[in-house]
Amino acid sequence: MKSDSKNVSFCGTPPDGVIIIDKPADISSAAVVNRIKRLSGVRKAGHTGTLDPFATGVLICPINRATRLARFFLNDRKRYAATLRLGIETDTQDHTGSPVAVLPVGDIPAETITRVVDGFVGQTEQLPPVYSALKHNGVPLYRYAREGRPVQKAARPVHISSIIIRSIRLPDIDFEVECSSGTYIRTLCTDIGKALGCGGHLTALARLKSSGFAMDEAISLARVEEKAAADQLSDCVIPMTDALRGIATLRVNDELREKIGYGRQLTVLDIPMSDDMRDRPYIKLTDGENRLLAVVHVPDNKIEYQYCCVFQSP
Repeated sequence: MKSDSKNVSFCGTPPDGVIIIDKPADISSAAVVNRIKRLSGVRKAGHTGTLDPFATGVLICPINRATRLARFFLNDRKRYAATLRLGIETDTQDHTGSPVAVLPVGDIPAETITRVVDGFVGQTEQLPPVYSALKHNGVPLYRYAREGRPVQKAARPVHISSIIIRSIRLPDIDFEVECSSGTYIRTLCTDIGKALGCGGHLTALARLKSSGFAMDEAISLARVEEKAAADQLSDCVIPMTDALRGIATLRVNDELREKIGYGRQLTVLDIPMSDDMRDRPYIKLTDGENRLLAVVHVPDNKIEYQYCCVFQSP
């Protein structure tokens, strides 16, 4: 029997951590967070990278104290599957907008498409779309655009690690792209279309990977509801220590745990710096049960560590 999502709620107290959601289409990222808050009963929840309502895929949702870790997920690399439709440019650069230019596509050779697409790999400059959540004077750009007063932000550097063309079915091109945070895939589609001489826009988008989390770890909202109804939502939560992938881990003793709890200065005398630690900007400090006590920044002076966030109480 299908659960009534209006009446489902989580009875227990879910732990601090992140829930990896396979975001469905036709719902905003903010609405997903609101659903999780209602189902879990937590007061704090968020997400670490907006997906447009029509987009699907990996959405990292920290809950409880893990919301303080959002900064460590925001700037990591992401991977997407996308579909570019050639011949039509829209004001939003995707299929939700209105056409602003229509050009014939013709029979573009696959070799030409591959050459043009490969030209976008590497460091490049990208103009943020005027329909975006970026702000100007504290107001999202899309509001200006909807009022007929579009604001164009200056081009920003982005890095595209790879673009793999999966299929060419003109006027559609399916591809996967791995890129830096802040890259707009719809802008990439528009730019590729312009480079091919016929324009284009984004028609489908799925985030396949973000901050080390892939689709095979993501769960549907329906599954979250089922777990919440069974008072098993904790099964869906990845603990904070495990969620911070790519950050070196150091287990501390009781003496250091107490020092962390009081926020006392940590130095290299407390935590000798290994070669591995020198190459990473952050270190997560845990206790003997793998609970996250704090995240510290590796000091530039190589002497005193700087606290980023502390979870250990005195």
